[in-house]
Amino acid sequence: MLKNVAAVLLDGVHPFELGVVCEVFGIDRSDEGLPPYDFAVVSAEGPQLATHVGGLTVSTPYGLERLAEADLIAIPAGSDYVTRDFPPALLDALVAAVDRGTRVLSVCTGVFALGAAGLLDGRRCTVHWMHADELALRNPRAIIEPDVLYVDEDPVITSAGTAAGIDACLHIVRKEQGPEVANRIARRMVVPPHRDGGQAQYIERPLPRSQCDTVGEVLVWMERHLDQDVTVEQLAELAHMSPRTFARRFQQETGTTPYRWILRQRVLLAQRLLEATDETVDAIAGRTGFGNAAALRHQFVRAIGTTPNAYRRTFRGTEAA
Repeated sequence: MLKNVAAVLLDGVHPFELGVVCEVFGIDRSDEGLPPYDFAVVSAEGPQLATHVGGLTVSTPYGLERLAEADLIAIPAGSDYVTRDFPPALLDALVAAVDRGTRVLSVCTGVFALGAAGLLDGRRCTVHWMHADELALRNPRAIIEPDVLYVDEDPVITSAGTAAGIDACLHIVRKEQGPEVANRIARRMVVPPHRDGGQAQYIERPLPRSQCDTVGEVLVWMERHLDQDVTVEQLAELAHMSPRTFARRFQQETGTTPYRWILRQRVLLAQRLLEATDETVDAIAGRTGFGNAAALRHQFVRAIGTTPNAYRRTFRGTEAA
C-alpha cells in the first residue's frame, strides 16, 4: 500500500514541480475520508537548498536516510539537472530503493537523476520534449518516448512537464488506491482526474474548442459516436473539406491522426466503463467501437499494458466477466 512518500531535492529545485508532489501527497485530507500519507521533503545536499527562484530557499531536517522508509520517492525538476553531476549517495539510495520494491517517480528533469543511477537502462521513459535528445544522449540504453505525458515502467515512473507530473501522481494514486480517491484529490486540485499517459505532451484532451478552429465540431461528433466505424472521408465531409486537407488540419490542431485520436478516446471510455460499471468486456467492446472483446483486449494491452479483466481487478477488486 502507498503510505510513505518522500520528495528528494537538490540545489536548484523548481518550487512548482515540488509543489505538485506536495499537493497530491503532502496534504492531510483524512478529515474528508481520504487516506493520509506520511510525507517528507528530503534533501540530498544539506539542510538548506536554493531554488531556481531568486532568494527562495527550502529547508528540511530530513536527509537521505529518510528514503529507506518510503514506498514512493519523487524527484521534482530542477535547474541544471540536465547537465549536473548527482551525489553518489543519492544514486545509491535510489538503486537500493528500487531493489527493495520502492517506486520512484520523476517530474520533468528529475528523470536525469534516475538515469544517472542506471534506473532507465532497458526501460521506457519520458521527459519534457525540450530535453528528450539530451536524455537519450546521456542514457543510450533507455527507451525514450519524447511525446507522451508519463510512462509507467513500474517501479520507475517518469513524467514530462509540470502538468504531466500531476497526471503521473494521480495515476499512482489511482493504481494503488483506486479511481475514487484519485478523482476526489483531482477535484480538490481542480484538474482533470485522468489523462492517459500516452497523450501528446503539448495537447490536452479534450481540447479547448478555441484551439480547434476547423475540426472542433468534428471532435465533438467523434466523442459522441465512439461506437461507430468512421472513415477519414466521412469526417472530412462533416468538416466540409477534402480528405487530404482534413487529415492535415486534424494533425495540425490535435497533434495526432484521426485514427489515433479516436483510438485513445475509445480506450479511455473503456477504462471508465471497466472502473464504474459491471458490464461485460463484450458489452464494453460494443459501446466503445472495438466490436468484440478480442479487439478491445488487443488495443487495451497496447495502450495500457494490461488486459481489461486485470485492469478491472486492479481498480475494483472484482472479477471481470
